[in-house]
This record gives sequence, C-alpha cells and structure tokens, in this order.
Amino acid sequence: MKINEKMYSLGSRRSIIREIFEYCKTRAAEIGADRVFDFSIGNPSVEPPREIAEAIARLIETESATLLHGYTSAQGDYSTRLAIAEDINSRFGTALSPDNLYMTCGAAASLTISLRALMNAGDECILFAPFFTEYRVFVENAGGVPVVSAPEAGSFQIDISDLAGKITERTKAVIVNSPNNPSGVVYTDKTLRALTDLLKEKEREYSHPIYLIADEPYRELVYGGASVPYLMNYYDDTLVCYSYSKALSLPGERIGYIAVSPKMQEGTEVYLAVCGAGRSLGYVCAPSLFQRVIRECIGAKVDIGAYEKNRDLLLNALTEYGFECVRPDGAFYLFVKSPEPDAYKFFERAKRREILVVPCDDFGTPGYVRIAYCVSRERIENSLPAFEALAREYGLKG
Repeated sequence: MKINEKMYSLGSRRSIIREIFEYCKTRAAEIGADRVFDFSIGNPSVEPPREIAEAIARLIETESATLLHGYTSAQGDYSTRLAIAEDINSRFGTALSPDNLYMTCGAAASLTISLRALMNAGDECILFAPFFTEYRVFVENAGGVPVVSAPEAGSFQIDISDLAGKITERTKAVIVNSPNNPSGVVYTDKTLRALTDLLKEKEREYSHPIYLIADEPYRELVYGGASVPYLMNYYDDTLVCYSYSKALSLPGERIGYIAVSPKMQEGTEVYLAVCGAGRSLGYVCAPSLFQRVIRECIGAKVDIGAYEKNRDLLLNALTEYGFECVRPDGAFYLFVKSPEPDAYKFFERAKRREILVVPCDDFGTPGYVRIAYCVSRERIENSLPAFEALAREYGLKG
C-alpha cells in the first residue's frame, strides 16, 4: 500500500519560510546567533501584555485543574465565545452571538476549517496576490482550485478589473488578508467597497453565494492612523478568521476563532458545516487554558510602538540605499523589490552576507522578497551595514 503522495510532497518540502527559518537555526549554531540577520518568520518580538501572565496565574490558582485542562464544548467554551461576541459587537456594531463563533487552533485552523466547510471538489477560491504561501495548500486540501488575482501595480491594492475577469460560476470564495502578509498593505475603504459591490453583483448573476473569508491575524497591527474596515458590515456572506498570535504575541499557543456573519445566507447551515469541518479535521476543542485566558483578556493589546519604530528604521535605511520598498501601513513585514528579476538569486546573494529574507514567488509575486521586522531593534541596526554593502554590490545608490 502506497502512502499519500501529495502529503509526502508537502512533508518533504517545507514552505520557503520554514526552510529559511530552519537554515537560520543551523547557521546560528555554526557562527553565533548575533551574526545571522534572520528576517524570515513572523514571530512577534514584543512581549505579550502583562494581563496574559496575570490571567494564567489567576486561573491556575483559582480554577479546578480538571476543569481548566479538560475538554470544552467542541466549538469552544461558551463563556469565551460570549465574551468575544460581545467585544466584536461593541467595537463594530455587529449582532454576533456565541453560536456564530467557533474557537480554533490559530488562524491556520480557522482557514482550513472554513474552506473545508465551504468548498466542494472543483470549486474555485480567489487569492489576491501577494498572499500567504499556505493559502494554496489550504484551498487544494479542501478540494478547491486556487485562482490568483493580480494586484494593482505599485499600490498592491486589489485590482477590481482583474478580479472581475477571474470570477466565474465556479467561484465559491475569496480570501481577503488585510493588513496583508507579505506586503503590509492595508486595503482601503474604497477598495473593499468596490470588492464587495462586485461580489454582490456576481452573486446575483450566478444565483449562489460567493463567500468572503476575511483572514485577520494582523487587524490590530496598524500604524499612522490606518484603519481596517470590518467586512461583515460591508458584505453579508462573510466569515472572519482571526488569531491572537500577532495581536497578543501568542503564536505558539495556537488560539483563534471563526466568526460567521449572522446576516449570512443560510448562515445556520454554514455554521454547522464549520462545526462538521472541525470534526472531520480533528480541530475540536481548541486549547482549553488559552480559551479561558482570552476570555479574561478581552481588550488587551501589545505595544506596537516597537514595530513601528523598526519599520521606520528599516524602510528609511533600505530606501536610502536604493532598494525599492512598498510602505507598509500594517502587519510587520517590508515588501522589497529584488534588484534582479530572480528573487531567489537575490536571496542567495543576501544569504552570503548572512541576511535571510524570503523570496515571494510562492506568494504570487515573483521578483519581490519579504523582510519580517518583528525582531529586536539591535538585529536591524547590526544588519544595516550588510544591507548597504549588498546595495553597493548591485550598484544601487547610497
């Protein structure tokens, strides 16, 4: 009996981000971590808010251990879902109830469950380039077909004209990620209204729902007064996939949720399909302790000032050296055009100077690299001479 060849292929070739991350650990052991400038992975460098540690200590001290570490309901602890629903409703004017929410093991689980709930074999899901590399994997694993829509040149907003040509009768969903990974771009109100107006038009044309999956792990990480519209208020057939990994610096705890709009067509059926997808994938009962921690810490935030300072330092320096960068208004990534057409060749030349960036071909945007600046300020400062030397190697100004 042969193993599943597709799963073998995924397991034998990690994502480009993970490949570089693992290389960094090996290289750091060889020459010292302070001599490797790793910008590969979106691992928050800002400490979680103090409320997290206080909540953990309080819960462990006061709650029954069997209750605290035992199973919750499959879709999540009711009191946690109620607290999240009330928080979303108070901030965005929605009417969510606990029965619109499904607790998950982070954003990846939220996306895979949502796609499994919605997609039938051959259904199409539109991805807006640039997009997180694993979207393709998640869509294909749900039996769907990923369709890539190219962005507007320069701004990296959604190109509505390109999108209009990509929507077909087989389109079941679109995934919107704002603030965007890898570009850091925040989609404007104008862009999102044009998007949702087009989706409504296409729903009427094809007489079936087209679901908007809002992937929002970076919602709270915005700078300079930028705002992130809540898409349920723009479009009824919306599912929000959220993670606390970035907003509370808890990536390893794997805690998030799916919110199904209470205005959705056949919303009860979609929610039950979400529950069924969670069951089929084995994603029932998200981590119990951290469900309760989140309940206790609604409204807590990390201090994103350090990320904004890192952004400004790196963006200003690389621009001065002659690199072409997309100014990020959110998340913690800098999107940089490769000085040569092949971003992998640029990656290799940067690696020779111990700079580790991520080529973005797998993100749907060949010719760009992603730099994760959620690192210590010291790492950025120490890397700048290497970046400057790299720029001179390419004959850039600076």
